[in-house]
Amino acid sequence: MANTIIITGANGSLAIPTIAHLLQRLPDSTLVLTVRDASDRDANTKYLRSTIAKHPKAHTSIRELDLSRLTAVHDFARSIVAEIAAGTLPRLSAIVCTVFYWNLVDPVQFTDDGYEKTMQVNYLSHVALVLQLISSFQSHGGRIVLFTGDSHEPGKNALDKVPPAISSDPAQLDQLVNPGADASNDALGHGMYRYANSKLALVLFTHALNRRLQQNTELRNITAIVMNPGNLAHSRAMLVNTPYKLVFLRKFVLRPLLPLLKMTDPTARIAAAAAIDVARLATNEAHPGERGYFTLLKPDQGSEASRDEMTQEALWLKNVLWVGLTSKDLILVRKSVA
Repeated sequence: MANTIIITGANGSLAIPTIAHLLQRLPDSTLVLTVRDASDRDANTKYLRSTIAKHPKAHTSIRELDLSRLTAVHDFARSIVAEIAAGTLPRLSAIVCTVFYWNLVDPVQFTDDGYEKTMQVNYLSHVALVLQLISSFQSHGGRIVLFTGDSHEPGKNALDKVPPAISSDPAQLDQLVNPGADASNDALGHGMYRYANSKLALVLFTHALNRRLQQNTELRNITAIVMNPGNLAHSRAMLVNTPYKLVFLRKFVLRPLLPLLKMTDPTARIAAAAAIDVARLATNEAHPGERGYFTLLKPDQGSEASRDEMTQEALWLKNVLWVGLTSKDLILVRKSVA
């Protein structure tokens, strides 16, 4: 059956091997691949095109989408909805949100929407995208795959200086997207805290989303998964907005010593291995009908804070306000904004 899979951050370290796997296994699927810069001036987009070119009969389109602009996200979502309604795109079977952003070298940054950039790119824009596209899934359901990591759990990540924490107090929740100036010059510590909170928010959102999907007779066959794909030693993320000492660590320690690292961290692996798991989850081949938190391909729990239902619900109410959704956008948010 014809279907569409949307992948954000499609020219990333994890996304490209995922796409290669999907093209090989599902040649009849349509892949809508979003990148910030769709031109070949971006070396990563050029590499994405060369990957697609190996499958000349594939149904793919590369589209620009800047997740630091909510208007761009809304416009993209509305375009997809319209194309599916018109029959020019098959209905959705999966949304895979691989976009990654952090900044560990600069003070806090804000988007033109006025939100802290890490939280908007990693979290808010994916919330806006997912919620607007749910009604365009196939009638028999599909998968939403979001990504977290061990950083969302205090004490699990070596770069953790300030433990991630999200309050259920609405007033404090606003500080996630509108924080004040950094309290010190420790760009690495503050940047990692913001990144970890964006990953914690994704886990909280996934649980709140799944409750609503299960309660909706038309949408209950859509399952949301938030996945820790492992510590990816070859990820380009370690080269962007990253202190030189981490760039050095990636090149001379993490990559060459990966077999040894696996002895102390069983989640350490290369992106190509993680990509196979992502593709299997996105297509419901792995754990069909299951939902929730996964570490690699194993159902897991995530941090204790991420399982707090009061915080999940408080964050959900803020989501629809932050991203500008109203009752006309989606049935899942109607009660939230009533």
